[in-house]
Amino acid sequence: MARPSPYPVELRKRAVRMVAEVRPEYDTEWAAMKAVAAKLGIGTTETLRKWVRQDQIDNGARPGTTTEESAQIKAMKKEIAELRRANEILKAAASFFAAELDRPHTRS
Repeated sequence: MARPSPYPVELRKRAVRMVAEVRPEYDTEWAAMKAVAAKLGIGTTETLRKWVRQDQIDNGARPGTTTEESAQIKAMKKEIAELRRANEILKAAASFFAAELDRPHTRS
């Protein structure tokens, strides 16, 4: 499980917006990201690059798994795991009751 980001969502959104705004002032996108990361105190430029790429995916400008799709996949995986556990419990109960039905009963 990924650990929560130490950066607030609003800071992340602001940083992504700033990269888009200042990009024309720099020779490369990386240089713009580096400047914004330094200005906002973001640990590494790579962190900001990931935010920018995810924003591009979420907005349809780049192929990939959106944030919403990732959340849906995570929820589905959790549900599948819960269903598998429930299925195992039901199988165990069914075999227990089948054994009970097959066992000869004595009347007193």
